[in-house]
Amino acid sequence: MATFFRRLAKAAPIALGVQANSNSRIPFGIFAAISGGISSYYYLSSQNLVYPHPKALNPDKWIEFKLEDKLQASHNSQLFRFSFDPNLKLGLDVASCLITRAPKEQDAEGKTKYIIRPYTPISDPDSKGYFDLLIKVYPEGKMSQHFSSLKPGDVLEVKGPIEKLRYSPNMKKHIGMIAGGTGITPMLQIIDAILKNPDDNTQVSLLYANISPDDILLKKKLDVLAATHPNLKIFCTVDNPTEDWQGGTGYISKDMVVKGLPSPSDDTIILVSFFFCHKN
Repeated sequence: MATFFRRLAKAAPIALGVQANSNSRIPFGIFAAISGGISSYYYLSSQNLVYPHPKALNPDKWIEFKLEDKLQASHNSQLFRFSFDPNLKLGLDVASCLITRAPKEQDAEGKTKYIIRPYTPISDPDSKGYFDLLIKVYPEGKMSQHFSSLKPGDVLEVKGPIEKLRYSPNMKKHIGMIAGGTGITPMLQIIDAILKNPDDNTQVSLLYANISPDDILLKKKLDVLAATHPNLKIFCTVDNPTEDWQGGTGYISKDMVVKGLPSPSDDTIILVSFFFCHKN
């Protein structure tokens, strides 16, 4: 498991949670253009989900998961593997996320106050005994700093799942995706589900924005997936390109959307995911 985990960190450090990063390279103006010409759908539900088999997650109770290992995935991102009973599945559907919490301080009455954040695992939802989180660590991000302080053997309190989009194979002929920074993680959950199912013929087009080439998470994995699956098209754009950069430059533009995403149709859907930097 340790060998696989290290390969994952090097080859594909990467999972749909609507969080967004203050460094997201997607201007608000683009959303007006998208909403005016593209039918989009994004659903977030806090309803309890019922599963036919035992699951590690509980939507009504905080459960402790032990940190098995962590690795540096990029210059400012870390990969965390948490473990649970290998006879269980985590309990995530595609696409859903989990909720994490960490103690912050005590109020005037001595009760503990918590920092609470949603994250989407990058591991296969069907994996038994573990799940992986890719976290970008911000200097002022209280939850990401908590993650960074964790050591193997420490525990993380988790609740869930929270459903975001109830994906089913071939629900649309073409899915368009816009992601910024760690917003790639929920998109990967859907992409992986599509590509591992030989009966799913869904076409996927992804526009992925970052500050620089070094900030592109899962770059190697994305390149391999696009090269080996003709139904996946990926276009990356960065603000600060290097001399050998061959992708786009600047924010995601209307032109990129028109050229790179499917046209409005009953058979298409557009998903948007970008992550905020939480500083409180």
